[in-house]
Amino acid sequence: MKSLRGIQFVLYVTTLLAGSLLSAQDHGSPQTLEHGKFILHKFEQPIGEETYDTEPEGNLLVTKIGFKYSDRGREVPLTATYRSRSDFTAQSFEISGKTSPHVDINQEMMVEANTIRFRNGRDSTELNTPKTFFPISAYAPVTMQMFMVRYWLSHGSPQELAAPPARQVRIVRQGADVVEANGGKKHLERYTVGGLIWDRETLWFDEKNDLIAAVTVDTDLDQFEAIREGYESALGTFVSRAGADGMLALSEQSRNIRGSRSPVIALVGGTLVDGTGAPPLSNATVIIENKRISAAGPSPKIGGPPGAAVIDVHGKTILPGLWDMHAHFSQVEWGPVYLAAGVTTARDCGNEFEFITAVRDAIAKGEGLGPQLVLAGIVDGTSPTAVGVERVDTPEEARTWTDRYHNAGFQQMRIYNSVHLDELKAVTEEAHRFGMTVTGHVPRELDGYQAIEAGQDQINHVPFIAAMMRPPIDKNLKGTDRAKASAAADAAIDLNSEPAQRAISFLKSHHTVVDPTLAIFELDNATTANPPPSFEPGVLKIPVELSEQLLDVGPPSELSDLRRKAWMKDVEIVGALHRAGIPVVAGTDQSVPGHSLHREMELYVQAGFTPMEAIQAATIVPARMMGMEKEVGTIEGGKRADLVILSANPLDDIHNGRKVERVITNGVMYDSAQLWQSVGFKP
Repeated sequence: MKSLRGIQFVLYVTTLLAGSLLSAQDHGSPQTLEHGKFILHKFEQPIGEETYDTEPEGNLLVTKIGFKYSDRGREVPLTATYRSRSDFTAQSFEISGKTSPHVDINQEMMVEANTIRFRNGRDSTELNTPKTFFPISAYAPVTMQMFMVRYWLSHGSPQELAAPPARQVRIVRQGADVVEANGGKKHLERYTVGGLIWDRETLWFDEKNDLIAAVTVDTDLDQFEAIREGYESALGTFVSRAGADGMLALSEQSRNIRGSRSPVIALVGGTLVDGTGAPPLSNATVIIENKRISAAGPSPKIGGPPGAAVIDVHGKTILPGLWDMHAHFSQVEWGPVYLAAGVTTARDCGNEFEFITAVRDAIAKGEGLGPQLVLAGIVDGTSPTAVGVERVDTPEEARTWTDRYHNAGFQQMRIYNSVHLDELKAVTEEAHRFGMTVTGHVPRELDGYQAIEAGQDQINHVPFIAAMMRPPIDKNLKGTDRAKASAAADAAIDLNSEPAQRAISFLKSHHTVVDPTLAIFELDNATTANPPPSFEPGVLKIPVELSEQLLDVGPPSELSDLRRKAWMKDVEIVGALHRAGIPVVAGTDQSVPGHSLHREMELYVQAGFTPMEAIQAATIVPARMMGMEKEVGTIEGGKRADLVILSANPLDDIHNGRKVERVITNGVMYDSAQLWQSVGFKP
């Protein structure tokens, strides 16, 4: 089937090319063979477009691509030129511009006989030409994804396809879908592609092998979609299908991961840190029956039920399953990564509605692999820097979106930067009426006092708290000047000053919960003088598609030094909040997948938490703040069987929290090393 479609398309292009060459000779000018336009989306919001035109050049096809979008006011332009034979075998490829607001790209590849010359910036390399290969750079431009699949089809659909200089791409035909779009029902072929981004993306093609839709992530690990013009109405269908398809694939994959699905499991002989704050209990036994903890205590007092799968955990430490309270579950591969790190519950702080509900439901039904998901529905006001499509520009719209999220089973609302005061009040009033809470940023036109007085229960990101403790920044300052002034003001905060103490007292009296996300700001401030591996060893264990971005840092500058000092003050602020009794919950905002939650807890200890308190910030405290303390958060009889088994005790050294050997989620036990490996990480 694949080979026949590939041959048919090559014959089609060859015939078209021959006719166009005759036309070009007759008329003295080249003629476009193919033209297309994709509408680019982030979090399902249209943010730009990509166009391509293919013309003949001698006996070659030349495709010129223009790609541009605006991400929250930041421009991301990209151009590319691809020269190939009629069977899509590359002769050259040039690409330059940006793939995100923070990531530049400048690459060139030339094919000469048996050699490929590849240039990345100023660095060059030369390699032998593989039997089958295709030049492509991550998710953008999506036109190259289309040509890659066409090449793959016309060259026998190999199991792997080289993407010089070092990547191996895997393309798999997954099935067929019928979508309502462009004036009727369209029959499309669905493919997954692995090896370009981490880890898979989903593409749809029509009968002419034209790319219709791509559901992927960008270099910021945010959801990104490209939809051919005329098919935009089917965007939600594509997003939902990609999520369900991916979860099914991971569920099937999980059956090969070592562990126990026994209805009765006995963990015998380990040191129990139950999360309640009680001292650790050596030589403990935990009994799990039918996905629940039925008993936990000293081994001599607890006998194993008949037929139990007995797991000897002498020398190990047993913890409650961890929470990540600032997740963005942007692709299904996050599921195994969270579990591998010991995360059994994650609060998603804003996502695409169709995708995250499909993923949540698949996990809840046991049809997907990942932590239990608690959802916060994001809303924003209309502005050049808005995110997503959930606009609340009137109180009525605020109530409508809150109702929709509540009806879909979301536990929280999440506020973003451009929400106005009246709409914030409408969201909080409606959410509280339903028993939901409200978290999020402090909107740009407000300060933390106004947001909390309007009913916001929780604040994401500690810099919003720092802003409550120092004078406001001159609104006339822009760009780098504003960034310098803000960082300098944050770094100069005196925690014993009246403004700082007033902010702490206000937060405590309003029972505000703070999700600091220290780890992501530390990563953002990395330089060659303070490279990521120096504080986050996990960056060396992640797939190259991620590490090449996270390791690419610049030399220190005046601004980076100021931002580093401001971040160090943020660490102090978190310690002060904790000492004042303000609930602090551990979250990552993605950062280094699977590893940054442990870095977050390490930073809490640096801020003055005890190791036990840092663990509780990722277990019982978030469970309590989400009203789920009777279900999860500690290891006690009757609670859901979410546990972590470590090879060393994090109470001795919080860094031991990284040493996860096994994880039990909803009563099912997995081997952590195999979970890491299942999505391309090193254990």
